[in-house]
Amino acid sequence: MINKKVNSVQEALQDIQDDATIMLGGFGLCGIPENSIAELVQKEIKNLTCISNNAGVDDFGLGLLLQKKQIKKMISSYVGENAEFERQMLTGELEVELIPQGTLAERCRAAQAGIPAFFTPAGYGTEVAIGKETREFNGKMHVMELAFQADFAIVKAWKGDTAGNLIFKGTARNFNPAMAGAAKITIAEVEELVEAGTLDPNQIHIPGIMVQRIFQGKNYEKRIEKRTVRERK
Repeated sequence: MINKKVNSVQEALQDIQDDATIMLGGFGLCGIPENSIAELVQKEIKNLTCISNNAGVDDFGLGLLLQKKQIKKMISSYVGENAEFERQMLTGELEVELIPQGTLAERCRAAQAGIPAFFTPAGYGTEVAIGKETREFNGKMHVMELAFQADFAIVKAWKGDTAGNLIFKGTARNFNPAMAGAAKITIAEVEELVEAGTLDPNQIHIPGIMVQRIFQGKNYEKRIEKRTVRERK
């Protein structure tokens, strides 16, 4: 039986070095690999290129790496909740590549499927298309986008087994499944880790063949990115 379990986040991330390109799953603060981000902060790795839909908030998620100036370049879609990200971008301290959200997802999925490039109409006629090949299909112009080339993909799942099979829950099933298997090495942290054969095969979202390392996470905060509540009467 294949066993991909490692005993700690430290063991899972031990070979991530400076200048790495890392995909990080999650949507807003939902389904982000909290334990792994905290470990990257502790390791004090520098010059990272991070591919993530969001850039966290000032004091949580990828915002913790931004605070420590550990990220050299962010490749993202929505970054509007992070004042430090804005400051670093406007001062030129941080390289930023903003991508339409669907294009970001497809560049992940293309890498996962081994497809080197694809054409999309999103971004044609805007700054997104500058320097890229364009082509007409069925009377509509499209932009060629390249699949991502990442060293590591770090994802967070609800449940997983020792063979690397993953089940996601709710909104966390957004960028996490697209990033699993889309890098040279995929690392999964899970809320609950069980023995292989325990999970219902019909419920598995990502098969273990796409995961190289898996570990049991702990102390998840599960913050809300922007809490909106009504006043009590």
